[in-house]
Amino acid sequence: MPADYNGRWEMVSNDGFEDVMKALDIDFATRKIAVHLTQTKVMVQNGDKFETITLSTFRNYEVNFTVGVEFEEHTKGLDNRTVKSLVSWDGDKLVCVQKGEKENRGWKHWIEGDMLHLEINVLDKVCHQVFKKKQ
Repeated sequence: MPADYNGRWEMVSNDGFEDVMKALDIDFATRKIAVHLTQTKVMVQNGDKFETITLSTFRNYEVNFTVGVEFEEHTKGLDNRTVKSLVSWDGDKLVCVQKGEKENRGWKHWIEGDMLHLEINVLDKVCHQVFKKKQ
């Protein structure tokens, strides 16, 4: 049985986010705002189906997916591109590969105790975010 991602998760750290945003060609002003935001993730998991919302005071982003089913994702919450995304299980980790104009793009989610980890990668840049479970 895969890990249970259900819940509300509050950000406690955000390392390398500006480098990832630069790799995505996000403008200077947006980067300076976004790097200081504290995000909240709300995840609803029903088996392999996920509804996720990332909340912040600047911008919210919603993405829903089914593990193993490729989908078109419009990344309006970040860099406003369209990518083909495919999420799969690697043990208890959720691993997403995103195909589009930027190479080596994707993310991984995993849980350790009451902490949710998110690793975002684009080109050779990596961001590691950590969230603590609130509900």
